[in-house]
Amino acid sequence: MPFKDILQTVVDNVDGAVGAVVMGYDGIAIDDFIKTENSFDLQLLTAEYAAVLKEVKGTAEVLKSGLLQEVAISTERSTAVARVINEDYFVLLVIAMGGNFGKGRFYLRREAPKLAEALQ
Repeated sequence: MPFKDILQTVVDNVDGAVGAVVMGYDGIAIDDFIKTENSFDLQLLTAEYAAVLKEVKGTAEVLKSGLLQEVAISTERSTAVARVINEDYFVLLVIAMGGNFGKGRFYLRREAPKLAEALQ
């Protein structure tokens, strides 16, 4: 199953989801699925959050607290949930405020192994 199909499954099944991106910690997107009716610059948002996630990942390693699995960043307008796919890539789901955060986490956890397989 191609990346875009997996990402579309996540976005279509989460109320309030505006887009999802498979991305490396270098900020370069592999693929994305973005709803056309949104007011977010997801390209910019995900690239900037990649830098934050890289720092969090590094901090977890330094602290020997285990491998990073998931990070959520909430603002007034949205929540971004990142799920680690492997040591080089993660998937980031952006949900508009009021969207279903719990369902978003569930779908990312469920679909991450499929994305990892597609990266092979």
